[in-house]
Amino acid sequence: MLFNSLLFLFFFIVVTSLYYLLPQRFRWMWLLLSSCYFYMYFKPEYILIIFFTIIVDYLAAIMIDGATGRNKKIFLIISLVTNIGVLCYFKYFNFIAGNFNLLSERLHGPALPLLSMVLPIGLSFHTFQAMSYTIEVYRGNQKPERHFGIYSLYVMFYPQMVAGPIERPQQLLPQLKKEKIFDKKTFYTGIFLMMLGLFKKVVVADRLGILTDPIFSSPAHRSATDLLTATYFFSFQIYCDFSGYTDIAIGAGMTLGIKLMQNFNMPYLASNIAEFWKRWHISLSTWFRDYLYIPLGGSRGNFLRTCINLMVVFLISGLWHGANWKYLIWGLIHGCLLVGYQIFKKLKWNLKGYRWLKWLITFNLVSLAWVFFRANSVSDAMVILSRIFSSGQLAYSAGDILPLKGVYYCVILIAGLIWLEWSLRGVSTFKTSKKVFIALALGLACYLLGVFNEAQFIYFQF
Repeated sequence: MLFNSLLFLFFFIVVTSLYYLLPQRFRWMWLLLSSCYFYMYFKPEYILIIFFTIIVDYLAAIMIDGATGRNKKIFLIISLVTNIGVLCYFKYFNFIAGNFNLLSERLHGPALPLLSMVLPIGLSFHTFQAMSYTIEVYRGNQKPERHFGIYSLYVMFYPQMVAGPIERPQQLLPQLKKEKIFDKKTFYTGIFLMMLGLFKKVVVADRLGILTDPIFSSPAHRSATDLLTATYFFSFQIYCDFSGYTDIAIGAGMTLGIKLMQNFNMPYLASNIAEFWKRWHISLSTWFRDYLYIPLGGSRGNFLRTCINLMVVFLISGLWHGANWKYLIWGLIHGCLLVGYQIFKKLKWNLKGYRWLKWLITFNLVSLAWVFFRANSVSDAMVILSRIFSSGQLAYSAGDILPLKGVYYCVILIAGLIWLEWSLRGVSTFKTSKKVFIALALGLACYLLGVFNEAQFIYFQF
């Protein structure tokens, strides 16, 4: 079920209304059933996969809590192998088999059969959330949840199960058990965030998509100007699409009295690549930091070891985003950028007083890296970059395909978004009446300017 659909509007009204009408002891059950329906709308049978991993992790956590020594680690490994195994089977089997077959064909060897299946929606997200639970139980930071229904709701909570934020058990589980009293201020803040997220998605992201999608679909015969414009536009498209989803998810949680973690903090204002990753997809970057980078040694070893750890993390991060070489290259680029940043720090090359220049360099590097993320293939990405950097004519001409009026309109939308986000930095301090007014204004803007083609959120594929 898509957040930008009329069906979700009806779903949200029914679920939220009955949630507060029901007695406290039945609310977890209502939310769990609603979350199951929300997920089953995409492909009903895949809920069996989620319940399989839920059962394994639920039992593994209890066994970890009661075990000592080697047995404790064995139960953790069982949980992790199950989750990673399910993820690899559905997401990476065809990628591995396809590359094996290419190599085998050259060596005249046997071929592996490819699976005909659709990737379960949001599999990477709820897999990582489930893994954080058993890891935290193993580390002693979280007691195992004995209530099977509450734990199931932790994994399946509908606002964030498909595309995050990836929540830690210490933050989410206690909230699912706590008695909720309707709070007008919190509720209207949630509605405000949902309208802001919808505005980002249907007014900005989907409008940009109308221009960028045709360019990235067939880049070979596009002008350098079209390709460069589409590259910058996609930077804002993916931001508005993903942060828009997050705003709706956080807002929907707030209407239920549940606070989800912040996932974006104006990332394109970052003045270096390390700062960018502290602002972009925060729940994922902190997940990799706590469960991969630090266990690998983090920055505690020598400089070379730190650089290797960074490269490992971002290669895996690239693979997490998709079973395709283009995502691995995207992760490799960000790993190299972070290693380069570490070298600059070590050499103490700091452009003090030139934050605007550091920001400009960072934004352009991130935008160019997005080409590999968005392009249909590695070869398409190379075509786009080669045409951008080899052509000396970056002025619009009669042969360009992108309509100038559409380009100007999108530039105005992007400028409006920047102004809006900057103006709303202190939204938590706004009076309720002001939030309601802004929410109504955003709703009107969505109605008048929005693209209502129920375009899927970009991160649903991960």
